[in-house]
Amino acid sequence: MLESNMVDAVVCIAGGDDWSQPEPILARTVSDVLRGRGVKPALAPSLRVLDEIKADPSVRRLLFCGVGCAVQAFRSIEDELGLEETYVLGTNCADNSPTPHAARNFLSKGVGVDEGTVKGYEFMQDFKMHVKTEDGYEKKPYFCLPGEIAQDAIATSCLACFDYTNALADVVVGYMGAPLEGATRMDEAYQTLTIRNDRGASMVTAAEDAGRLNIGDVAGGTGSYEKIAMATVLADSIVLGMTGGEVKEEGMPRLIGEVMAFIIGRVGPKGINFARYSIDYHLLRNYLHVLDAWGDKRANASLPKYATEIVEKYLSTDDKLVELKETIRSRH
Repeated sequence: MLESNMVDAVVCIAGGDDWSQPEPILARTVSDVLRGRGVKPALAPSLRVLDEIKADPSVRRLLFCGVGCAVQAFRSIEDELGLEETYVLGTNCADNSPTPHAARNFLSKGVGVDEGTVKGYEFMQDFKMHVKTEDGYEKKPYFCLPGEIAQDAIATSCLACFDYTNALADVVVGYMGAPLEGATRMDEAYQTLTIRNDRGASMVTAAEDAGRLNIGDVAGGTGSYEKIAMATVLADSIVLGMTGGEVKEEGMPRLIGEVMAFIIGRVGPKGINFARYSIDYHLLRNYLHVLDAWGDKRANASLPKYATEIVEKYLSTDDKLVELKETIRSRH
């Protein structure tokens, strides 16, 4: 969009030399924008550059890039910036680390890799953690991660978030609805592109015309997802901690974890249905968290309508979720 002169500047998150310490930048050149490449799974002060934008008369048209919480905050003060045009590019997001130290600790102690060599990581549709390093590429099944690592690795604000899909962005890009079929690495796989409005469509057209984007087929999905979403909630270490369950210090042995990932990866949800699984799991877990932290009234008020509908669907069809809810309520 910079190349086609649609915008004067871009707000994005740069990782610099250390991926775990994300910083917002106001990019005015393509090379500046490319500093925002890669995964930066720690909270970042995305709005810190907005005073610079408001004070700079040369910035009249802006592209803002961010995760759901940053986009919500940007939308709330967008009109105060006095801009002529704003475009918002979002990413799917869940479970960022609260600090750079927490992100590095998760990789070194949880995944067992040298965090100093990591270039990026992601949870992928083969039910494995993918880690790209300076020296190569590693994968570890979800099931092998130690249970107790999640408590310190996930920001409490993320546990109260219900905007995994980044609902206020014009366009959203993320891996979660794109199958891994035909690719074995996250940096070789398709991404899902969600176009929400005409402004988003114009952004995609500009990227295509510039040769920066290739569009594949319309996203589809296979496999059931509700039961595995609920099973993941029941096994979640944060949920176990809230309900008095046993949080295991160690994950599954590697061989058993690999077998589990292989089986579920073959028979479990794929494509859009994997996205539905991931969304439902996170919404249910986070609903239980806000119920535990805030009680019924405030918890229910914090849920957007679509999240309420998903929670109510599971409460009406799965007795296990009802039991978890009542257990949490009884502890207060």
